[in-house]
Amino acid sequence: MSKGSPVGGAQRGPERRPVLKIILLGDSGVGKTSLMRQFVSGKFESRYKATIGADFFTHEEIIDGRPVNLQIWDTAGQERFQSLGSAFYRGADACMIVFDITSNESFSHITTWLQEFTLQAGQKDMVLIGNKADVQERRQVYNRGIQQWCAEQGGDMQYFETSAKQNTHVGAAFRAVATAAYRAKTAKQGGEEPPMMAGSIKSLKKDETPPPARGKDEKKCAC
Repeated sequence: MSKGSPVGGAQRGPERRPVLKIILLGDSGVGKTSLMRQFVSGKFESRYKATIGADFFTHEEIIDGRPVNLQIWDTAGQERFQSLGSAFYRGADACMIVFDITSNESFSHITTWLQEFTLQAGQKDMVLIGNKADVQERRQVYNRGIQQWCAEQGGDMQYFETSAKQNTHVGAAFRAVATAAYRAKTAKQGGEEPPMMAGSIKSLKKDETPPPARGKDEKKCAC
């Protein structure tokens, strides 16, 4: 018997790591590629070529003490590529919907992206990301509108305000959705009820224009 071999059976191979497929959605130019590359490689480039169809990177993350492979898909935001979506959405475990805080237009499209993902992949864990927080002087989207949108989704959408350039809250956003998706997936495999993702909206900085006062009859958002 060779040294180190288990008694009474063949040596067991390494345990297969769980894989989570996470998709980034949002209009072209909101910073999906920058966010993905910042999280995976810790690098930021001021110019990227527009993503054609989809691209993905694999990143290892420790979740609940276990190594998990994250397969992060960056889909093109141009409408002409949306017809390719079904193949890219297939098997998705989570979604990150990204808009640009300096673009009201990109924010106005997030409902369409959410509906497209739900149609293709079903109800899965999601986070909302407002990117480009490093250019507050050009800000067009404020907390009140974000809170209202989250409330319309049932109040369970977690929101992160990020800067891919300055690496602000990028890792936290990816880890939040990955952890929620991993726990939901393992709970489903074990026949348990998956836990709800909870979080709070990130407050504006002191030098930002505050949102209008909220009326008493407005719903609070747990996003």
